[in-house]
Amino acid sequence: MNLDIYLVSPRGFCAGVERAISIVEKALEKYGAPIYVRHEIVHNKIVVENLRKKGAVFVKEVNEVPENSIIIFSAHGVSEKIEDLAKDYNLKILDATCPLVTKVHLEAQRHEKKGKKIILIGHAGHPEVEGTSGRVKSSVTLISSREDIDKLNFKADEELAYVTQTTLSLDDTKNIIEKLKERFPQIEGPDTKNICYATQNRQNAAKEMARIVDLILVIGAQNSSNSNRLKDIGLELGRRSYLINSFQDINLEWFNKINKVGITAGASAPESLVIEAVDFLSTKFRTTIHKLDLIEENIKFNIPLELR
Repeated sequence: MNLDIYLVSPRGFCAGVERAISIVEKALEKYGAPIYVRHEIVHNKIVVENLRKKGAVFVKEVNEVPENSIIIFSAHGVSEKIEDLAKDYNLKILDATCPLVTKVHLEAQRHEKKGKKIILIGHAGHPEVEGTSGRVKSSVTLISSREDIDKLNFKADEELAYVTQTTLSLDDTKNIIEKLKERFPQIEGPDTKNICYATQNRQNAAKEMARIVDLILVIGAQNSSNSNRLKDIGLELGRRSYLINSFQDINLEWFNKINKVGITAGASAPESLVIEAVDFLSTKFRTTIHKLDLIEENIKFNIPLELR
């Protein structure tokens, strides 16, 4: 059977993820193992496992780290409380928080200084949401849908501002923001250009790919917000879509009466997983590879000065 494989670009690692992984690798080179990392550096078990083999130790909480050790905060960011706790333990902190997440933290703090109550658009339990909520002194109101706005009990003229989880795109938040502005005309929020470029670009590319394929494979972790959204976009556009950790999750029955498959990857999935998936399919079908290079990304984020 012939199978056309469409590889869409951009896909996979974004600049924030590349920076975070590089910080762990450079820290291991400079200081030697063990280097402690709070939570998964990015949401991908294969990336985490590779770093673990090099000497990174992943912990859930700061109090698991021996005093005077080096700790790295993940790309998702942490609350002020977590940072203060690390200092109490005399830990040397290397911050791998994505600069775009840091930008949201600063935005929330700026709004708080102006006396505004903050609404955060995001997913409950996501580490980025926990980090952003913990960067301001006052309580943050979390919403994730238009329906949540109906439950808010702020007055129409109350001093409000909103910020968003970076792994949500402009498309994901547009309807929520519109309703927020309808109900609270005075509300302040970020300019649309502050939305994470990588999330938006990968979603736009997935939409274009969905127009020409029969089935979509999204390579990424099950707990990756942006990977799940890529799968949902395929389903919304009427394409059978599957989120897989690696080629080992591929079910060949999915390809019955399928001639064109599109492959993309979440922002924390390494390119090696894409190559392995293509190689696997090439052993099962007569494949032709097509490249869909839709958006060029050339953004790079600097790592901390001491690791350069």
